[in-house]
Amino acid sequence: MGVTLAGGAGAAAMPFFQRHKLPLGIQLYSLGPDLAKELEAQLATVAKIGFKSVELAGYLGRTPAELRAAFDKAGLVCPSAHISPKGPGGFSGDLSKLADDMHVIGVKSVMMPIFYIPDRLGSADLRQAGVQMTADDWKWNADFLNEKAAVLKKAGIATGYHNHNFEFAPLKDAKGAETNGMEILLKGTDPGLVTFEMDAGWVTAAGHDPLALLKAHPGRFTQMHVKDIKPTTKPNFELKQDPTEVGGGMIDWKKLLPAAYAGGVRGFYYEQEPPFAHPRLQSAKISYDYLAKVVA
Repeated sequence: MGVTLAGGAGAAAMPFFQRHKLPLGIQLYSLGPDLAKELEAQLATVAKIGFKSVELAGYLGRTPAELRAAFDKAGLVCPSAHISPKGPGGFSGDLSKLADDMHVIGVKSVMMPIFYIPDRLGSADLRQAGVQMTADDWKWNADFLNEKAAVLKKAGIATGYHNHNFEFAPLKDAKGAETNGMEILLKGTDPGLVTFEMDAGWVTAAGHDPLALLKAHPGRFTQMHVKDIKPTTKPNFELKQDPTEVGGGMIDWKKLLPAAYAGGVRGFYYEQEPPFAHPRLQSAKISYDYLAKVVA
């Protein structure tokens, strides 16, 4: 007769997300500009694919209450949101109002998705600014995150930082030692206030190993963008990568997912950069189907 094992080999043979009873989320940026026009229809498809949670990147022309209603209708939760460092609705704005908005939507964690571009760089775009950031600029960003996170924590909202690949550009600190923006942020932020959302695709595009980064900083990463890239991606610090669906690229998810879990990651969000080989929702389904079955 068949016996189901509660642990040991039986549990180890279960798919990763099922075994850990973790919802698999999607960063809504992946769905592109049409999402704002087709919000309810696309969210219904997202839920039908099997995603249980979403991460916001902007309000999509809706109020917090309208977003909450749309997520509720689709049977989705939104525990995380990307919030710009600048602007009235961002980290530089009214944090009390931001916290109130997040509570309405159901968001528990807000992630700063890019660094605060120094005022001295004027109208430089993200790629230009990324290569001009100094060690002092990154230290300023760490202090900024600590300050804002302290306020938001009192309002019941956690704060984190999401990386791209310019954080890994080599720098020298004030003493001439080798460092980079990511190391400065990790060391300069208070672990009791600021967490990190690792974008595995961008870490890999920078020529770094997400596994090594997790092991070097246990407990600092609480969320992950599950993003894959092709082996043709040349290591760089300038927002360049050759994207693909999860499971079709160079990242070893069977090793990375359990290492992320062991390191404290609990929020996993599929994300994919353009250009897409398929319609965006089809790419999302390809990635979901791989992740739902992967034994790791």
